[in-house]
Amino acid sequence: MELKREERGFVTETAYGSLHVSSDEQQGFRPFQLMAASVAGCSAIVLNKVMAKMRIPCDDIKVSVQVERNEAEANRIERLQLHFVIRGQNLKKDKVERAMALARKNCPMVQSVKNSIDVTETFEIVE
Repeated sequence: MELKREERGFVTETAYGSLHVSSDEQQGFRPFQLMAASVAGCSAIVLNKVMAKMRIPCDDIKVSVQVERNEAEANRIERLQLHFVIRGQNLKKDKVERAMALARKNCPMVQSVKNSIDVTETFEIVE
């Protein structure tokens, strides 16, 4: 990946289009947003795969992420709170909990930040 400087940030070309990164939210994604989206997206992808392997059928998975930053330390990300909404019929809480634990253990992004960012997950099941 190569990022090129623009007037108000940086841009990279991907197979899916241009990705603009800027400290100004009007000009592109802010770096902390990309970090949060990477961790949340990776977690959701791995959870979906784990659930499929465990034969836990679900109709939909949505994940939201709350970001806590520390202004006193360069506005670093201190905590990411992931909340999953898992939609499906007859989902068992204990099986979903096991799938969540396996997803956490096998998510490359969560494992990459585990000693620097506190990542917590919660979930709810919706029929």
